[in-house]
Amino acid sequence: MDCITRPELVDFHGVSMTHYFTDNWENVQNFQARPDDILIATYPKAGTTWVSYILDLLYFGQISPERQTSIPIYDRVPFLEIIVPGLDSGKDLIDNLPTTPRLIKTHLPIQFVPKSFWEQNCRIVYVARNPKDNMVSFFHFDRMNGIQPEPGDWSSYFQRFLEGKLAFGSWYDHVNAWWKKKQTYSKLHYMFYEDLIEDTGREIEKLCSFLGLTPSAEEKIKLASGVQFDKMKKNEMANYSTLPVLDFKVSPFMRKGKVGDWKNHFTVAQNEAFDKDYKDKMKDPTLKFRTEI
Repeated sequence: MDCITRPELVDFHGVSMTHYFTDNWENVQNFQARPDDILIATYPKAGTTWVSYILDLLYFGQISPERQTSIPIYDRVPFLEIIVPGLDSGKDLIDNLPTTPRLIKTHLPIQFVPKSFWEQNCRIVYVARNPKDNMVSFFHFDRMNGIQPEPGDWSSYFQRFLEGKLAFGSWYDHVNAWWKKKQTYSKLHYMFYEDLIEDTGREIEKLCSFLGLTPSAEEKIKLASGVQFDKMKKNEMANYSTLPVLDFKVSPFMRKGKVGDWKNHFTVAQNEAFDKDYKDKMKDPTLKFRTEI
């Protein structure tokens, strides 16, 4: 992967992005969704892989168990907007998916989602994570990910998160716009990372009900235990260790998977500054996050 260089952030239609997510823009915007496609949408590092893995097991765990041991999750649930030299683009991977339904992941803010997803009335699962833990996770991810901008030190990263100067833009804009969409688009299931941690089985139950799936009680119990963080972290097909752009010597892709790890990073002053900023920007009282459980 010698051709990989750390990208610069650019302002792309008002959102901070990098060329690895915009170089294939026209193809992505013209993407033809199918009515049974399922889009998994998140701000980066909010539980995307976890929910992708759960959905993949729900749909294909019984039918083709060999997928679980032979195909990495990023090929089973391709990343729509990504294009990296020397690797298949996300869109090409999706076009070649043999599965029905196709499970597709995106980090795009809502205004960038290809319009065919709405036209085809596709089901969308959105996962949100409290901003403090999300920021910490994104920071460590940016340290080890060759296709993300250099994160710099923690205090400058903290500042950039507040300003929305990270790939895929502002966390605030992202979670709020998707939440608002939920009010008018019934095929959107909005989940919280903290809820998944607190009671994985309960959240799988809700997902099944949204998707119209009826696994047996036994299957659900097996699934909930199979997708726990420590198991996924050790699973080469789920932990991204086979992806060449990631440097596991710097940090694992799946680091801690906890709620509240932000307390090990935020100073008292940062926490106060954050809470004030949060109060200014989070205007919708119906959207609530938990920074500890």
